Amino acid sequence: MSDQIQIQKNLSMTSLLEPEMLVDPSPFYRRLLAERPILFDEPLNAWVVSRYADVVALLRDSRLLRDRNVDATLASIPEPEREALRPLFGAFGKQMLFLDPPAHTRLRGLVNKAFTPKAVDSVRASVEQMASTLIDAKAPSGQMDVIADIAHPLPFAVICEILGVPEEGRPQFRRWSHDYMNFLSALPPPPDVLASAARSVVEMFEYMRPLTAERRAHPGEDLLSALVHAEEQGQILSEEELFANILLLFLAGHETTTNLIGNGLWTLLQRPEELERLRRDPGLWPSAVNELLRYESPIRLTAGRASEDFVFKGHQIKNEQFVFLLLAAANRDPEQFADPDRVEVGRKENKHLAFSQGGHFCLGAPLARMEGEIALRMLVERLPGLRLGESAPEVAASLGARGLKSLPVLFG
Repeated sequence: MSDQIQIQKNLSMTSLLEPEMLVDPSPFYRRLLAERPILFDEPLNAWVVSRYADVVALLRDSRLLRDRNVDATLASIPEPEREALRPLFGAFGKQMLFLDPPAHTRLRGLVNKAFTPKAVDSVRASVEQMASTLIDAKAPSGQMDVIADIAHPLPFAVICEILGVPEEGRPQFRRWSHDYMNFLSALPPPPDVLASAARSVVEMFEYMRPLTAERRAHPGEDLLSALVHAEEQGQILSEEELFANILLLFLAGHETTTNLIGNGLWTLLQRPEELERLRRDPGLWPSAVNELLRYESPIRLTAGRASEDFVFKGHQIKNEQFVFLLLAAANRDPEQFADPDRVEVGRKENKHLAFSQGGHFCLGAPLARMEGEIALRMLVERLPGLRLGESAPEVAASLGARGLKSLPVLFG
């Protein structure tokens, strides 16, 4: 069955989980953009909006709330499961990604200083050293799995340093964030994913309590110390808010950057002419990273909940309905980007939405760009003959994110 026939049979975002669509989702994006740019997705019971101009308009529309109405969600869960899931949804409901002003404004202001361009520049040398060490460890072998050997450990180590996570706690944070990412990416999350995420949230909060007490008594230069200090200065940051947003920052600080590095290298290795342009002209790397973010957005979508009945472009959106804004499709909109399915590492006009837009523009965008550029540039420049391995890359089956579970490469 061809991609086109499959899409016609099931015009839903669930099509993106078909094996062919995992490898190349562009046929689905093209059909949505051309024929159903505003779609009511029956299997998901939600609206899906894909055109760039419409997505931008709704990202700035105050009638779409980020707040997920956690109380109503919990009330819909049967009593035996409800109490076990309460910590998970409690944390979820206090993360700034899922809040609206003024709560969102207050929390964002507390952590913003850790991700300014100046703050990111201060860790550049450390990131370069970490990337160099990771590549040196695999260079003699002539092969590696880019995800396991570079794309995951590099941003993981960087965000641990920024947040101040002790070495002995890092393996646990890796598992906790993985379970929570599975919860965020599944639409809807199955019971086992919910249970694992709930357990991880409880375990993480238990771990954070003595660590927070230690930072309160002996503050350092890390972000956790800064947030604890801000709490004491009357910013009304509760313990649950603190822990929930540390989890969010940890997740955002490494999972999405892992996807940027993996997706980016996979894309370049399939386009030797663009890879050669970067070798000849390293000054193109900043624009190349932006182009890779546009072409294979690490986060596929964002969502809002209607706060009232309203009409958008002739479509009746009802109060409490969810609207998925398909950033990945908007980034392939031919009305916004010339030849959108072509990778152009020197693309000049590139106001992509990979980091969203407006009040919820990704705080970690400068850090992700910097880490992505360093990792990709070093891999290309320091591994001669870099090419795809004999085994095909494994794509993660996720609606919310776009990333690889493995990317075997050869070199030398």
